[in-house]
Amino acid sequence: MYNCGISQFVASAKTCLPIKGLILGLSALFMLSGNLTHAAPASELNAFWDDREPESKLRVDHSPWQTFLNKFLDDEHPSGINRLDYWSVNNSEIRELAQYIEYLQSLDPRQLADQEQKAFWINLYNASTVYLVLQQDDDLRTIRKIRSGFLTAGPWQREILTIVRQDLSLDDIEHTILRPIWKDNRIHYVVNCASLGCPNLPKQVFTGENTEQMLETAAREFINHPRAVQEVNGRLQLSEIYKWYIDDFGGNFLSLKLHLNKYASPETAAVIAPYTRADYEYDWSLNKPN
Repeated sequence: MYNCGISQFVASAKTCLPIKGLILGLSALFMLSGNLTHAAPASELNAFWDDREPESKLRVDHSPWQTFLNKFLDDEHPSGINRLDYWSVNNSEIRELAQYIEYLQSLDPRQLADQEQKAFWINLYNASTVYLVLQQDDDLRTIRKIRSGFLTAGPWQREILTIVRQDLSLDDIEHTILRPIWKDNRIHYVVNCASLGCPNLPKQVFTGENTEQMLETAAREFINHPRAVQEVNGRLQLSEIYKWYIDDFGGNFLSLKLHLNKYASPETAAVIAPYTRADYEYDWSLNKPN
């Protein structure tokens, strides 16, 4: 596993020193933390980012991210879950991805119009997540093994980005910017956590022009896939996303059903209809090819 930030990685590619020789006595802590339940942070606005230029004509160049997705993301997998071929990415291509992330960090998103800004944060979140996985050894099975601390599974609390002199983690982007500023529960369908249980990493980058349509498509595709909604042994099983973020879906099961039915096919709606409660499941396996 490699321990280096994005800025260092631009210059050195995969030459950062591997983490070695962890003290034996800490192994029990790692084993414990690997089994900790995932808890979603609350949506709490960081007012520093709650600003935009409604008349701005500025456009962010996301073409390097599009080139990367075109080459390495399989959006025709028979499972219906998009797969990223992490271990086919070479050092030069990793460096290009890091340079794209560096470019985004050089901008001030508050100078963008509303939808361009929303697209900026979604693309930055997804590209940074992929970058973090690419720093790991190729036997990585779940993103939860990339820790933010001894007892914190997953990388989401690491401050890996700096924008306008503000240090940011993936959690900051999702829970202090995207969720509280836009109050759009469809955000959960487009920020990707590199896991099979997560809504798909889209093949198309987000832009100011396509974000609304892509949010609608992502919601519909996820809700009508078995990892979001299915009947198992006579019980309704939903993605654990709906448990973690129930407040974003109205705060109760009835309001959640209304949301699901908005996007559900007739077949999916028929599965949901009889139930007044659900079980929840999530697959944290890495979204790599079989």
